Amino acid sequence: MGFRRKHKEESEVFTDSLNDILFILLMFFLIVATLANPNVVKVGLPRGSKDTKAKQNIMVSVDKDQQYYIGTKKIDPAIFDSLLRLEIRKYRAFVDTPTVVINADTSAYYGEVFRIMKIAKKDTAKVVARIDQ
Repeated sequence: MGFRRKHKEESEVFTDSLNDILFILLMFFLIVATLANPNVVKVGLPRGSKDTKAKQNIMVSVDKDQQYYIGTKKIDPAIFDSLLRLEIRKYRAFVDTPTVVINADTSAYYGEVFRIMKIAKKDTAKVVARIDQ
């Protein structure tokens, strides 16, 4: 008996370009993994490069003599906290989240600036620090 064998057409998959793509992806992930090190803490002074302006509802200033101002009005340090809370609540009647802009001198105490930020955050206000460009 003579059986005929049919020749099936075999399909081929060219994987030449697949190897190149996989190699490039491997290199990309290796490079990105070395750049994103979560154990490294970078600390630097903030610098502004763009002129982005926040809506300035409340301007708080601390000068080099540790004197406090809300707007241009000088405030006694003993009653500053309560006046700032009162000012934030006053602006909350008009705006959902009022913005407190802190304009502190470079020689102002960091603890005092942090205390102002904490008061504003506790009263659910947005805090923005003013910087030099």
